[in-house]
Amino acid sequence: MDIREAIRTQPMRRFQIRTITICFLLCMVDGFEILIMAFVAPHLSKDWNLNSVEVGYLLSAGLIGMAAGAFFLSPLSDRIGRRRGTIACLTLVTLGMGLSAAAMNLEQLVAFRAFAGLGIGGLVASLNILVSENSNEKRRGVTLGIYGAGLPAGVALGGAISGVLISHFGWRSAFVFGTAITAVLLLVVIRALPESIEYLVDKRPKNALARYNAIATKLGYPTSEALPEPSARRHVRSVRGGLFDGLMGRRTTLLWLGYSCLMASFYFANTWTPKLLTDVTGDAGTGTVAGVLINVGGVIGALVFAALTIVLRPRLVNTLLMFAGALVFAAYAAGFEIVALGMLLSVLVGMAANGGVAGFYAISPSVYPAAVRATGVGLMIGVGRLVSIAAPIMTGYLLEASWTPEDLYYLFGGVLVVAGLFMFALDRTYRGRSENPETPDEPAANTRPSDDTLSRVG
Repeated sequence: MDIREAIRTQPMRRFQIRTITICFLLCMVDGFEILIMAFVAPHLSKDWNLNSVEVGYLLSAGLIGMAAGAFFLSPLSDRIGRRRGTIACLTLVTLGMGLSAAAMNLEQLVAFRAFAGLGIGGLVASLNILVSENSNEKRRGVTLGIYGAGLPAGVALGGAISGVLISHFGWRSAFVFGTAITAVLLLVVIRALPESIEYLVDKRPKNALARYNAIATKLGYPTSEALPEPSARRHVRSVRGGLFDGLMGRRTTLLWLGYSCLMASFYFANTWTPKLLTDVTGDAGTGTVAGVLINVGGVIGALVFAALTIVLRPRLVNTLLMFAGALVFAAYAAGFEIVALGMLLSVLVGMAANGGVAGFYAISPSVYPAAVRATGVGLMIGVGRLVSIAAPIMTGYLLEASWTPEDLYYLFGGVLVVAGLFMFALDRTYRGRSENPETPDEPAANTRPSDDTLSRVG
């Protein structure tokens, strides 16, 4: 039997839930690793006497590595498999974390943060895909929304723990903690993470049938004498056809532009808010609390996204999050200097910015055919990282040029409006057309029931 069809149509089984749980935990580690510098920066800038521009470069160092990893390592997972790609990237993250803890000067820390970013950049796309492919069609939007909550949950929990560690043992302890957690999860992945079924069917690597049947057995389904046929037409199984030709090219452009605009606002909010509040209050602890609250809001935002996908298409839910985020950024600009109000608004900022990331994670796998899915999602992340690299650095220069924090929040709120417009335009490209990425040009009326599996997350 075709276990892809069984996964899409049957209630989710323990093996699927275990796989998704592993991906959720890895997403938490990713979130903590991505934004660990936001918690370290207020303390490090005092220890090393860094100015705003130097802090901006340090906050962007990991993003440079993430962009490179997304561009060059994510597509590799379409060739060697999601499992092997995940193991390789997680190994890089563990090494990068450990090296960061040992950095002796700014130049070394920038280099080590970029190195760790390579692993994160290549890892995220594979995780999104594994969660999507192990979810049934009825609950895929909800599952991906909950999975996306792992990113801000990791930042919030990791940030809270880091705050305690840093206050007792200094800023290096945050990196030591990250190294230990990542190493443990690397062992879990080696032991328990399965290969992508879609990868085995589409790419047919060595021993593909045996690996396919091993997964079927763990799921409790009968084994097969031969692999099912790939469901995508040959044209869309190529990178050019699956990402850039015709309608797919239009969807790719809108998806990548929307994600890039969100990333600019996301990284401004997450990397600079703790530092800006520290500057206003003179208390680094206040900035750390605000950073944690932003990501508590992110968890709430991801869960709100998951709940709304039950009644609305995820693309429309994410559009609404972008527009709501613009209003929240404007409110934050007007009131964040009042500490109590700023803390409340930090939660709302996180709901919009971090919740929006969960939305893009949920939407992006369903846009692309399975054969090029890691490439499409990885390149989306890479383009977004390139844009987001500029956000912390540009913020440092704007502050040096006498821009106020209020001006910056208005600016990035406007960027969220643009992100929402791109997301709405992406949703319009599906009007009257199939939601199935394997046959994107077919009319919606011709979509087979079994191919309607991604409609709730696309």
